[in-house]
Amino acid sequence: MPYPTTLSQSTLEVPVRDPRSGADGRLQRLLTGLAHKHGVPAAQLVVTDGGRTASATAGEITAEAKFPVGSITKAFTAALAMLLVADGDLDPDDPLGEHLDGLGPQVGRPTVGQVLSHTGGLPAALGAAADGAGSARRYLRACRDAGLVQPPGLGFSYSNVGYVLTGYLVEAVTGMSWWEAMESLLLDEFGIDAAFVVGPGARRRTGAHVSGHAVHAASGRARPVAQTLTPAEAAAGALALSAADLAAFGRMFCGGDGPLPAELAERMRRPVPGAEPFGLADGWGLGLAGYRGADADWSGHDGTADGTSCHLRIDASHGRVVALTTNGSTGSALWTDLVAALRADGLPVGDYELPRDLDRAARPAADLTGRYTNGDLEYEVDVRADGDAVLVVDGEVYPELALLRDGAFSVREPGTGRRIIGGRFLTDPATGTVSAMQAGGRVARRRRRAS
Repeated sequence: MPYPTTLSQSTLEVPVRDPRSGADGRLQRLLTGLAHKHGVPAAQLVVTDGGRTASATAGEITAEAKFPVGSITKAFTAALAMLLVADGDLDPDDPLGEHLDGLGPQVGRPTVGQVLSHTGGLPAALGAAADGAGSARRYLRACRDAGLVQPPGLGFSYSNVGYVLTGYLVEAVTGMSWWEAMESLLLDEFGIDAAFVVGPGARRRTGAHVSGHAVHAASGRARPVAQTLTPAEAAAGALALSAADLAAFGRMFCGGDGPLPAELAERMRRPVPGAEPFGLADGWGLGLAGYRGADADWSGHDGTADGTSCHLRIDASHGRVVALTTNGSTGSALWTDLVAALRADGLPVGDYELPRDLDRAARPAADLTGRYTNGDLEYEVDVRADGDAVLVVDGEVYPELALLRDGAFSVREPGTGRRIIGGRFLTDPATGTVSAMQAGGRVARRRRRAS
């Protein structure tokens, strides 16, 4: 039984579907069943395999409805920056400080390419600076004051800040706001009607979007939630798109129509040496993550907004694209089941595979106890006298921390009790001691307790 969906500005038409056979019919049954299983109120799915495209919707929604796609926005912002590269206005090797004043010598060092591949060493987020009243000058000053979490080019650390700065970079080069540049230079080229979850200042952008929902794992009940993204963070997560919109963008990387030259589209997909996004993907290019598949490497991005979970996968060598939008917090679990079902049906979708032997774990040593920070993010590891250990993330306790191989560790998820990968500990090669933690792709540096 579908749950009702609510919209931010208007009510979407409810389609009447006729029973269908073939690929659309199979996808329809699959998506409807998975949405019901995971309590997701509404979802869209588009699958392109070579020249054939099939689609489905679940719940009271149309194929044209716009879903907040969260961090998939970053892939579009990266494509926008690469359009400026194509025009000769920008180079991936340009330092940020060459185009943005106010960052200072340290934070101005990362190059555009390093920022797009999350290897620039920038912090994950700057919550205090990213409020609704924050100006570009204030944000740049906050970046300068926060500094880097690691030297540029040293390794991967996922950063919303980097994409906020990319948005400001687009504005500096084009003279347009990020919203205007995104719409006129990129979305219009795909025939995509612009919709954003937040606009500049107090002004909302055009286009209704579907509300996200917090889904209670045990009961399946869904509660609408509001989007909390601030205007300052727009370039990192403000787009609202349909699965068809995502698929149109994805097909550009398969040699389809699109504004980006083929060599730059390929560069966006090409993994950057040294980028190890543990917990997120197998590699990262200039804006797109990399995933291993059974017969090819796939690219794409995942996005989580407030109560939504959306996914894009691209196999450029075979002309395959899979795009999923959901408006439930359990959408990521739906995606996992969808990938398994599509693989069983002969479409070997690339996805990130975490270690599976989560029960083969050892108790951590007491010397891992401490605080690990990245910008405003704080993680605390507490190894207690009886050997039990917990991970605390911004006040939320993840119990039963246990060590796996190669520094990885698992924890219990508070809401479901499932054992999940929490991240991995990183060792300083010079000293052999644990100096950082990588959780959700973000590197948090260890802060020693004062003696």
